[in-house]
Amino acid sequence: MNNQTTSADIIKKGLANRYRAEQRFRKLGIAAIGTALLFLVILFISIISNGYKAFQQTYLELDIVFDEEIFEGENIANANFPKLIKNSLQRMFPEVNSRNDKKALYHLISPNASFSLRDMIEANPSLIGTSKKIWIIADDDVDMYAKGNIDPTLPESERRISDKQLSWLISLEEAGKIEKRFNTIFFTSGDSREPEMAGILGALKGSFYTLLITLALSFPVGVAAAVYLEEFAPSNRWTDLIEININNLAAVPSIIFGLLGLAIFINLFGLPRSTPIVGGLVLTLMTLPTIIIAGRASLKSVPPSIREAALGVGASKLQTVTHHVLPLALPGMLTGTIIGMAQALGETAPLLMIGMVAFIVDVPGSVVDPATALPVQIFLWSDSPERAFTERTSAAIMVLLAFLIVMNATAIVLRKKFEIKW
Repeated sequence: MNNQTTSADIIKKGLANRYRAEQRFRKLGIAAIGTALLFLVILFISIISNGYKAFQQTYLELDIVFDEEIFEGENIANANFPKLIKNSLQRMFPEVNSRNDKKALYHLISPNASFSLRDMIEANPSLIGTSKKIWIIADDDVDMYAKGNIDPTLPESERRISDKQLSWLISLEEAGKIEKRFNTIFFTSGDSREPEMAGILGALKGSFYTLLITLALSFPVGVAAAVYLEEFAPSNRWTDLIEININNLAAVPSIIFGLLGLAIFINLFGLPRSTPIVGGLVLTLMTLPTIIIAGRASLKSVPPSIREAALGVGASKLQTVTHHVLPLALPGMLTGTIIGMAQALGETAPLLMIGMVAFIVDVPGSVVDPATALPVQIFLWSDSPERAFTERTSAAIMVLLAFLIVMNATAIVLRKKFEIKW
């Protein structure tokens, strides 16, 4: 009896220890997930807090007199549009006389603001000889002041706006001539040396053309390779070698693919540098292993009974695959393709190696035009010292994350919608 009691006690004690160990393990798992989510929230808060202000831009209201003398000549585009802005500022602050003070006054307006006046006159030449109140984009330092990123209480030597500029801005604020508006330039312009004129449209179109080339090449090639390896390839040493190399390629650092693209597509084939077609080819090489592995996994998930039934009614091997197996595996292949494309969208290192790090002002119009990509644009802006570029860097990261979230959410929705339970 004592022996039985002792054995029961030992078993109960062992079970209690195992239950406690299980509870500790579960708590550690919950703590790990909570820690990861905490750091993720901190990351998102940091990015959003630094970038949301970039979606607004500061404008100054000026009384522009389109003096006919400035537009004398046949070509309106050659008119002295900066002088129109300078004359308006001088009328607003007639007490500014010295050369340095005038230079500081003109610095309140973006150097590229005159181009908006040129576009306005080219669209409506009847404005010549008239006067009109126009909201002109402010310089990036004025924008930072209006958004509260420059402390006016600091000594003049420690801020980018002088005391005189500060007094002019205060008078403009009191007159209601400073206003923050939605920053359409950020979404409708290419890159610029001036932060207030810099936009992501060129990078977005560059990423679009690059991913278009990547999808057009990687999806059909990846699906064909997955179907051959899973359904038709004989089981021998060569097939095993190919499978091992495909799995290894999925783990190769992305910069290696950039070096391969530089050596093959640019140096050997002579394709132009910094173009979406080269970027698409490089990202195709990088994305193919992911699509092939996902495609083979989808084909393996199709029950053998489907193949046996098709073969049993007289279908050939090719008909069995194309008419029965492939349609059932296609949703999983699409999910793997979208995930691979999302990975390609966020790649920077291979694009740097093929020259897409160049400063590109013009928005690309085709796959052979010089372009950059959104991750590379973020890399370029992050290296700029201006505070305004820091805002735009975080805002561009927010746009990139939005695209990645949408692509991954699409993959999840497609998987849930077309998933077949066997």
